[in-house]
Amino acid sequence: MSYNPYSLEGKTVLVTGASSGIGRATALECAKLGATVVVTGRNEERLQEVFTALSRDNGQEHLMLVADLSTADGIKELVAAVPELDGVSSNVGILKAQVPIKFIKNENLEEMMQVNLFSHVQLARDLFKKKKLGKNASYVFTASVGGVATHHVANSIYDMTKAALNSFAKSCAVDFASRGVRCNAICPGMIETPMNAPTASISESDFKKDIESHYLTGRYGKPTEVALTIAFLLSNASSFITGTSIMVDGGCTIVH
Repeated sequence: MSYNPYSLEGKTVLVTGASSGIGRATALECAKLGATVVVTGRNEERLQEVFTALSRDNGQEHLMLVADLSTADGIKELVAAVPELDGVSSNVGILKAQVPIKFIKNENLEEMMQVNLFSHVQLARDLFKKKKLGKNASYVFTASVGGVATHHVANSIYDMTKAALNSFAKSCAVDFASRGVRCNAICPGMIETPMNAPTASISESDFKKDIESHYLTGRYGKPTEVALTIAFLLSNASSFITGTSIMVDGGCTIVH
């Protein structure tokens, strides 16, 4: 067998938010790299499509678990159902209520905090508490450049949730180190996902022109480009990396 420190063969990896976007791409790439993948998401139809598309070239027996991680019951059911894990890619997130601070509504604040932050915290807590994270496991949280390196008008709630998640990833690295579990965050810039589609008030051409002018690569990122960074952090090739945040941003934080 050829030498490949980036292989995920023999590892079992949980990918949340796997029905679309970065989560979907991560599940597909991890399977291609040999991992047995546990995919979870709320949309059963889309999750089934991803599950069917997973590579099984190494004879993997993947697992599909429909769960709503915005609820305590959904997290409890998922944790009870997953096997021991060698890796977790935590991707759940929404982008709503893009309004100036004076127009923030409590219900919008609570919803985004629950999905973008609390669900990640509660899942990590319960996986660790129930000893579902194996020895030398790797946990990767999907944060954002937003709130960590960049800030934009009317994006305060989203920025706040992602900044807090980025901080939580570092706290996990400290708390989980006693069991040999590594924890890191990735901070994507603008990625071509359904969540980042242009709003109705902005034409697609103007939206792309504005965004692409802020990227050294001259374009958006692709979900697969983020997924491959996550896969690296899940692999043994990153065994000395923990407690850090990796910008996957096409250079936008330099320009910003």
